[in-house]
Amino acid sequence: MQPTDTLTTLFRHHLWANLRLLESCAALTDEQMSAAISGTFGSIHDTLQHIVNAERSYFARISTGQPYRRQEGAPPMGIAEMTESAQGSGSGLVDWAAKVQASDTVQIDWDGTLRDVPKTILLTQAINHATEHRAQVMATMTQLGVQPPDLDSWSYFDQLGR
Repeated sequence: MQPTDTLTTLFRHHLWANLRLLESCAALTDEQMSAAISGTFGSIHDTLQHIVNAERSYFARISTGQPYRRQEGAPPMGIAEMTESAQGSGSGLVDWAAKVQASDTVQIDWDGTLRDVPKTILLTQAINHATEHRAQVMATMTQLGVQPPDLDSWSYFDQLGR
């Protein structure tokens, strides 16, 4: 396999995991979506929205060089809107992962200083960030007595039917 095949697999799994978690959370009540436990980002809803918005920004920076900023005062996203956003940015990251070269950079305002940041760092952050927060959502679900979905690579492999 070529290295881009590995990256494509990683980002396809990442997209699958995000969508599977959103699908699982669609069955939660409003009260459950508002639940939070100590040591996590916030409520299940807020954490899912944070995952989706951050990924949209990583994708925008990689593909256009510009950050994505959700309109200030916009109402909170529902599961359907989050799923649509995750599908779009996740598919975009799948496509871009194989195109990004180690030397590709994007300028980011880092505490008032413009810095050239390798796009590979943004790709790495997209996966690490979502993985961390998916685990937080799943821990909260567990505390609520709700079985979270299996999002590991073995489950992904099984679902592919291989």
